[in-house]
Amino acid sequence: MNQKIVIIANWKCNPSTEREAENLLREIKKGIKKIRNTEVIIVPPFVYLPVVRDKILLKSKEGIWKVGAQNCFWENSGAFTGEISPLMLKELGVEYVILGHSERRIYFGETDEVIAKKLKAILENKLSPILCIGETKEGREEKKIEKVLKRQLKEILSPISRFSLPTSDLVIAYEPIWAIGTGDFCSPDEAKKALLFIKKELIEILPRYLSQNIRIIYGGSVDSENAKNYINIGFKGLLIGGASLIPQEFIKIVNSCNLQ
Repeated sequence: MNQKIVIIANWKCNPSTEREAENLLREIKKGIKKIRNTEVIIVPPFVYLPVVRDKILLKSKEGIWKVGAQNCFWENSGAFTGEISPLMLKELGVEYVILGHSERRIYFGETDEVIAKKLKAILENKLSPILCIGETKEGREEKKIEKVLKRQLKEILSPISRFSLPTSDLVIAYEPIWAIGTGDFCSPDEAKKALLFIKKELIEILPRYLSQNIRIIYGGSVDSENAKNYINIGFKGLLIGGASLIPQEFIKIVNSCNLQ
C-alpha cells in the first residue's frame, strides 16, 4: 500500500508566460528539501508540460517530484480536434492526470459519464488518475452531501469495476465546490465525515483489497494555516489551487505536511 502523502499544485490556467512558469517552479524547488514521505506533483497547463518535465524529471535526483496534467481525452488517437490523449501525456513524462475537477464540470459541461470514460482510458494506459468529487453550496445547504458523493462515486467507478483495471494508484480528491477559491474552507470535522463516507462507499463499489489502497485527499481553500489539519484527520494529501502559485505559501504547505 502506498502510504506517501501527495501534495498537488494545480496551476490551472496560469501563469501567462513560460518564463513565469520556470521562475515559479524554480522558487518552489528551492524551498522544498529533505522530503521523506511526500510526493509533490506539479500540474501546469498543457503548454508548459515539457518545461516542467525538463526541470523536474531530467534535473532532479529526488524521486519526490512528479508531473501531472489537468485533463485528458478518453481515446488514444483519432479525429478529435483540440484534445490531448493519454498516450501523448505518457510521452511527455506525465504520471498523474486530474479528472472531474469542478471547473471542468461547471464551465465545460463534463458529466460523470464522460469522466468515467476518461478514467478508464487513463487506467488502461497505466497513468494515475486524480478524481475530483464534491458537493455544491446548494447540496451542502440541503444536506445532500452524502447523496452527491454516492452518486458521483457510483457512476464514475462502477463502470471500471467490470474491467479488472488497476486502481491502486487512483487518488480521490474530495473538493467541496463551495470551498474552492472562496476562502471558506471546509472545517476538519466536516471534511472527516466526508472522508469516512467516501471510504465506506469505495468498499461497496470496488473489491476491498483495491479500495483500501486508494488515497483520499482534500482540496478547497487550503493554505499554510489549515493544511496540516487535514493530514492529521486522515487525508493522504492535498490538492492546492491558488496557493500553489505563491511559492512561499506552497513551500510552507508541503513542509508542514512532511513533518507527519
